[in-house]
Amino acid sequence: MRQPFVAGNWKMNGSLDSVNTLLDGIKAGIGEVKEAEVAVCAPFVFIPKAQQKLNGSPVAWGGQDLSVHDAGAYTGETAGSMLKDFGCRYVIIGHSERRTYHHESDDLVAAKFQAALKAGLIPIFCIGETLEQREGGITEEVVGRQLDAVLNLDDGATLGRGVIAYEPVWAIGTGKTASPEQAQDVHAFIRNRVAGKNGAVAEKIRILYGGSMKPGNAAELMAKPDIDGGLIGGAALQAEDFLGICTAAN
Repeated sequence: MRQPFVAGNWKMNGSLDSVNTLLDGIKAGIGEVKEAEVAVCAPFVFIPKAQQKLNGSPVAWGGQDLSVHDAGAYTGETAGSMLKDFGCRYVIIGHSERRTYHHESDDLVAAKFQAALKAGLIPIFCIGETLEQREGGITEEVVGRQLDAVLNLDDGATLGRGVIAYEPVWAIGTGKTASPEQAQDVHAFIRNRVAGKNGAVAEKIRILYGGSMKPGNAAELMAKPDIDGGLIGGAALQAEDFLGICTAAN
């Protein structure tokens, strides 16, 4: 039985005051969540605040990206070891916004996956298609190619040390959500593709849904057999909404 997992991705949002309020609200309400694992992935500057507020609570925290380099003359970059120094357990890898706005290739994302593991972090590995690609009937081709960049590093063991997040790009921040059936179809495709390489990894790896999950649709989405939780964007910025999704994961 795979433990449900809900991770909040704050993206580039928040102020010191709003982050304090958000973290206090999550910490106060998380006691109602007994079964699911919960984490928040904050902008770099707010990670020390997450550590301060969440240390000793059931909620883990992490970063939204990391460098492939351990150290050196890479101005503006953040090494995995730096995230680890501030108690991070997770880091998001390959988010569609990184792929789109920063032109991150599949190979670079795979290198970041490995850098995260080297630093002792658990990568949340994002894959997903655009609306144009979905309407063109190539969802599986695109998702499969992105997945294979890490899956084919070895016998699947490397991938098995992370978490997968399927995020249909057309449903991120748009208010659109894949139907539970649409989401399940892609999640099942992902799990089956992993199974073709390593059945044990396919059985245990958690695949999160990352496309506008909300308290109102979370339970129905997560009731599907291959949807093991969510990577939450907008709803992670309000403690009540985020906790509602965490409760649904129970």
